[in-house]
Amino acid sequence: MSHTLPPLPYEYDALEPYISVEIMKLHHTKHHQTYVNSLNLAEAAYAQASTPKERIALQAALKFNGGGHINHSLFWQNMAASSERGGIGGVLKDGPLKEAIVASFGSLDNLQKEFNTTTAGIQGSGWGWLGVNPSTKRLEIVTTANQDPLLTHAPVIGVDIWEHAFYLQYKNVKADYLNAIWHVINFEEAQKRFVEATTGSKL
Repeated sequence: MSHTLPPLPYEYDALEPYISVEIMKLHHTKHHQTYVNSLNLAEAAYAQASTPKERIALQAALKFNGGGHINHSLFWQNMAASSERGGIGGVLKDGPLKEAIVASFGSLDNLQKEFNTTTAGIQGSGWGWLGVNPSTKRLEIVTTANQDPLLTHAPVIGVDIWEHAFYLQYKNVKADYLNAIWHVINFEEAQKRFVEATTGSKL
């Protein structure tokens, strides 16, 4: 079965003013669509490959485009209109996720500062993640390069730090983009992922 571009759970302008409608349209309909198209081509080629050498040659394309599709599909769900616009973005309510954030980082503010510092330090392109360590069940901040999906932890929040995610609005100032995106983080979705990762049950 071929992969398809998932629809956004909100309108392209829903994340304004923190993420512009121009960025959202380009990011979703061009960049993510390209990962989907390229993944389908790579999988079709893999299915037709007749030798180990041919299959090995396709691994990089499968990893890059498959990771791009996985990461972006999570990323769109990861956000919501800000509370200033009547949405739930940026609002962390009392619950298991907030308790875990306080236990691991002391406060949401501390998490944001540590996350932003770690993610801004990525050399080149990549992703910043808040994930659940499967061994300790605690939240940790990790990064992945390029479009590598998060495999060592269960993803709770992921932030795209590729330039196409912010450059049209924030130019080369990653710090401004990282500060802004917390206003549209969907903590309700993040809590669902956290609970599933720590208990195995879905909210």
